[in-house]
Amino acid sequence: MTKMANQSSHLKAGEYYGKVSEKRSVSSSIISEVVHNCSRQLPEHSHELAFFCLLIDGSYSESFGRRRLSYRPFSILWHPSGIEHKDEIGENGGRFFGIEIQQEGLRTLKDFASVPPHFYERGTPLVWLACRLYHEFRNWQTCSELVAEGITLEMLGRSARKEAAPEKKPPRWLEKVVDKLSDEFRESPSTNELAEIAGVHPVHLASVFRKFRGETIGEYLQSRRVEYACGKLADRETPLADIAVDAGFSDQSHFTKVFRRSTGLTPGAFRNSLVSP
Repeated sequence: MTKMANQSSHLKAGEYYGKVSEKRSVSSSIISEVVHNCSRQLPEHSHELAFFCLLIDGSYSESFGRRRLSYRPFSILWHPSGIEHKDEIGENGGRFFGIEIQQEGLRTLKDFASVPPHFYERGTPLVWLACRLYHEFRNWQTCSELVAEGITLEMLGRSARKEAAPEKKPPRWLEKVVDKLSDEFRESPSTNELAEIAGVHPVHLASVFRKFRGETIGEYLQSRRVEYACGKLADRETPLADIAVDAGFSDQSHFTKVFRRSTGLTPGAFRNSLVSP
C-alpha cells in the first residue's frame, strides 16, 4: 500500500517522508520500502519507533546535533526512537528499506542488553542480514513472517554487541592499513606489505586487525568486494562473470560462493531484488 507520511515533526510508526511503496507489519517490526524520486531536504523530525534503515540505491545525508553523516548504497544506520534529525536526499533520489522495531521487540532486547545508540556501518554482516530481509520482503510468501522475525532478532542481537567496546583504543597505524585495503581491495595487498606500512610484525598486524575489526584481513577484503559487487549488480546489462573479475574474484564460481556466504543470496537473486517494484 502506498502512503505518504504525515507532514509532522514526529513520525508515527510506519510513517516516513517520501513514498511508502510497500509496507508489512509483523510481530517484531514494521518493514517498509520508501522511495524519493528526486533531491529534497526533509525538515527536522523524529520517529516514534527505533529503526534500521538500509540505503538500497541513491545517496543520502543526515544531520543531528553537531554531526553530519553521508551514506552510500548498502550502508545501514540505526536510530533509537525520538532522535531529532534532518535529512537530505541526493540529486538522484534514493530508495530505502526501513525496519522499525515494535515496542515488544525492544522490551525483549532490554531484558538481555541495552538499546544501542545511533550508529551506521557498511559491508558488514548486519548489512547482509538487512539485504536478506529485503529479499524476503520483496518475495513474501508462506512462512515469510517467521523468517522476517528471525532475521530481525538476529539484527538486534548483533547491534547490542556493539555496546561491548574494546578495552583499549586501536593503534594509529590500523587506520592506514584499513585505508590501504579499502583502496586496493581488488589487488589483495600482501600481509607483509601491510605490515611494512604499519611498521609492525605481520603476526602482530593480523592479531590487532582481528581484535579491533572483528574479522581477519582476508574477510575484510571479501566484504569490500561483495559490497562493490552489490553496486554493480544494479546494472542488469553487466554479465555476472564480468562483475566477478572486476570485483577481484578469481571467477564467477568463486564470486557466487563468497557472495552467497556473505549475504545469504546468490548474485542473481540479489540482482532481482534490486528491480524497482
